Amino acid sequence: MTATKQDRATQILHLLLQKGKGSVEELALAVDASPASVRRDLIKLEERGLVNRRHGGAEVAGKMAYEPFRFDAAFPLREERFADEKRRIALSAAAMVADGETIALSPGTTTTQVARSLRHREGIHIVTSAVNIGMELSSLPNLRITLTGGAIRWPGSFSMVGATAFDSLQRLFFDKLFLGACGVHPKHGITVIESDEALILNEMVKHSKQVVVVADSSKIGMISAMQVCPIEQVQCIITDNSAEPGMLELFERQGVSVALV
Repeated sequence: MTATKQDRATQILHLLLQKGKGSVEELALAVDASPASVRRDLIKLEERGLVNRRHGGAEVAGKMAYEPFRFDAAFPLREERFADEKRRIALSAAAMVADGETIALSPGTTTTQVARSLRHREGIHIVTSAVNIGMELSSLPNLRITLTGGAIRWPGSFSMVGATAFDSLQRLFFDKLFLGACGVHPKHGITVIESDEALILNEMVKHSKQVVVVADSSKIGMISAMQVCPIEQVQCIITDNSAEPGMLELFERQGVSVALV
């Protein structure tokens, strides 16, 4: 593609990342191009594995990667909760990643959106303990993907835990960790449900230069069973603009940067 066409295709991709899907007519209006031009751009984006074309439009590629898990509806249902907010959070997180960095992604629906927002980037090394994220990114030659390995111990999750996952992290270091959570609290820190997962995520935190929590507003102020890390080990929280302002002020008083999207 020429530079102009490539810029337009990038615009189209970002629009789809923001909305999840769009019609040819909507995309053509947004990028000030003809529907025929947009269709050609969508074909090129689909060839790169970034979008799936549908009748009259396209959607962000990714969900088809879950076809082997079609009998387990738990993860897709969680994906639909606060879906627009998670896409906005993910785009903001992806904008923090520089080419050539090594980043870690924890398991979760929001971090899965972060992964999708990085599919078109170049030269990034992504380490994750989430099987589904590894699947979605495995066919992309522009990214380097490392899975921690480990055991999957409970239904409805793609999270790898156990000694194998823990040992692999001892030799890995990250520029940034994008950390999902069940609870984000100014006193009790970052929490999740499972103790085994908390152990692996805590090790990711220890090996990261910068910890960025990505969580929709329903998680802010909540406390789950197992602590991943205290809030003092977090540098930034990215959440949506429905989060309670008084709660966000408590994080900022402790030196944590808060980004609202």
